[in-house]
Amino acid sequence: MRSLPSGTEAVVFDSDGLLVDTEACWTVAETAIFAAHGHPFGPEQKALVIGRTVEAAGEAMAQYLGCSGAGAELAADLLERVRTELSRGATALPGAAELVRACRTAVPIAVASNSPRELLDTALWSAGLTDCFTHSFAADEVRSPKPAPELYLTACEALGTTPQRSVAFEDSATGIASARAAGLYVAVIPSLPGADLDHDWLGTSLAEPELRDWARKLGDGTVR
Repeated sequence: MRSLPSGTEAVVFDSDGLLVDTEACWTVAETAIFAAHGHPFGPEQKALVIGRTVEAAGEAMAQYLGCSGAGAELAADLLERVRTELSRGATALPGAAELVRACRTAVPIAVASNSPRELLDTALWSAGLTDCFTHSFAADEVRSPKPAPELYLTACEALGTTPQRSVAFEDSATGIASARAAGLYVAVIPSLPGADLDHDWLGTSLAEPELRDWARKLGDGTVR
């Protein structure tokens, strides 16, 4: 595992399961859909849908549940259920607000999320992070969301830097594939315990001391 890069010019964060504790909302919705089709929902099933767009999750569920052609219907059901769960509120994950604000003092930052704009805005607002970001990009605002690189390439372009000088923070294989394809350094905090994920840097929480130290050095100008 490599150390976090000292020449970072921009930082791009995923949202769901990385900055905001929304995976519980998604899991409640996904569990209900699987139960309605007579199937349990556990880590194996979660791995099929985590990090995907609503549409891609619907197709993955349809294939797994043996409901050929029902992807769009399942996606619509999932969106409505997640919307309901998220309306009850979601909190920032440990260390998220502190890391975001520390990075923001030194370099441009953005969010690149595979959620639609509606859910992304709700999640960031609920977690008190909306004011931290002047740039955010949602799945329904690009032609090819994650795992394609477009979200990360769009974010880097908007921040005025190259992917090779940027760090992506991710939690899922889908998001990691997107950041990797775009050429960013990939720092990973897995949402699913025990997941074997591609990474340049791997941690267990955004509150890890190493991240705080790295962000502090960016902020005081000793690392550029």
